[in-house]
Amino acid sequence: MIDGPVRVTLKEIKELIRVLDETDVAELTLESDGVRISIKKASAFVPAPAPVAAPDKTPAQQPVASSDAPSADTVPAAKAAEGEVVDQDRLVTVRAPMVGTFYRAPAPDAPPYVEPGHVVEPGQTLCIIEAMKLMNEIEAEIRGRVSAILVENGQPVEYGQPLMTLERL
Repeated sequence: MIDGPVRVTLKEIKELIRVLDETDVAELTLESDGVRISIKKASAFVPAPAPVAAPDKTPAQQPVASSDAPSADTVPAAKAAEGEVVDQDRLVTVRAPMVGTFYRAPAPDAPPYVEPGHVVEPGQTLCIIEAMKLMNEIEAEIRGRVSAILVENGQPVEYGQPLMTLERL
């Protein structure tokens, strides 16, 4: 806790951030006259990636997509199993806007925000990503039908990682 006024200029704070960005240092703490300034890089909080299992050769099993985009086999195969044809040109990938933990529901005992087959509207919550103890709602940007959910509940996600696909309506 800081008692009394802190007299640090914006120029000094910008310089500290610049110095930190130009180095491999993850955290910088300065203390002077009872005033303490601590700056941490966001990358210092990246959780360890989830272990990746070797793919199973059994054709009946559908792996969870972990690449940057859903493969041509996973989404259409899931829809083909439901008896629907998916137009690849109409698929929109919802990607993680931050690093964090993916949750399908607002609470452990609550139903998921969306399921495959649900129609969503722009602004509708699709999921939550918890980052640094903050719950960030990820909203649909288009009107569409949830085609596939590519991440397991409670799984760590990386920036840009595909979370789900929507079929544009």
